[in-house]
Amino acid sequence: MNTVISKNNKLITKTAAFEKESHLSYFNIAVSVDCVIFGYDNDDLKVLLIKSDLEEYAGLYSLLGDLVRPDEDLESASYRILKQRTGLENVYLEQVQTFGEVDRHPSGRVITVAYYSLIDIQHHDLQVNENELGWHSVKSIERLAFDHKQILDTCLQRLRNRIVNEPIVFHLLPEKFTLRELQKVYEAILDAPLDRRNFRKKIAMKDWLTDLRELETDKPHRPGRLYALKQEYKSPPVIHSPQRASGNQSRR
Repeated sequence: MNTVISKNNKLITKTAAFEKESHLSYFNIAVSVDCVIFGYDNDDLKVLLIKSDLEEYAGLYSLLGDLVRPDEDLESASYRILKQRTGLENVYLEQVQTFGEVDRHPSGRVITVAYYSLIDIQHHDLQVNENELGWHSVKSIERLAFDHKQILDTCLQRLRNRIVNEPIVFHLLPEKFTLRELQKVYEAILDAPLDRRNFRKKIAMKDWLTDLRELETDKPHRPGRLYALKQEYKSPPVIHSPQRASGNQSRR
C-alpha cells in the first residue's frame, strides 16, 4: 500500500524506503524466465532441453531459463537466454504465462515468466554445446525438472490455439515449402492426422500463401508445388526488440 492512516484519520504518504523496510521479505522474491523453444524435424515437433545441473533434479532435463538480473527487464532476459544458451537470435518469441507456485523452486521463492519460440531447425545451427543441450520429441517427454513439464504443456496448448487462425507455423518451415510439408507441421503440432482435402481447403480460405509456380527439385517422383507465405503475413522474427545483455548465468 502507498499510504498509512494517522490517528486523526488523515492519509500520510509513505516513502519507498519505508515500504521496503516494512515488507522486506516481499522484496526478496526472485523472478526468472523460462523459454520453450519449439522446432520441427522429420515430421516431429521437438523442444530444446538441457540437462539440469541441480542436485535435486539429477538426471532430469529442463527448459532453457535463467534468473532475471536486477538491471534487466523480462524481454531482455528472454533474448539473453536464447543467445547464451543456443547462439541464436532474431527468432520468433512470445510471452505466454506466469507461474508462481510457492514451492516451484528448491532454492527459494522464484516466480517465472514463460515464453515460447519457433525455430526452423534445418536453417538454425546451435552454437552452444553443454550439459547435453539438444532437441527432444515433445511426445516423448514425461517428466522435467522444476514445473517445466507444466510450462511445456501450457506453451504447447497456446501454440495449438494460435495456429488455427494465425500464420505462425511458418517460422518452423523453410521459406519455400509444399502443402504436404505444411500439413505435416500442423499434424505434428496438433498430434493428430488431418484430412488432406479439408486441410487444403481451409488453408486456401486463409489466403496466406503465394504459389511460386515452382516444383521441388529433390524429389524424383511426383515433386510437389512450392509455396511461400505472403509478405503481408510475415511477422518480424522477434516480437520485441531486445536490449543487449551479456554475462554469466545461473541455470534455472
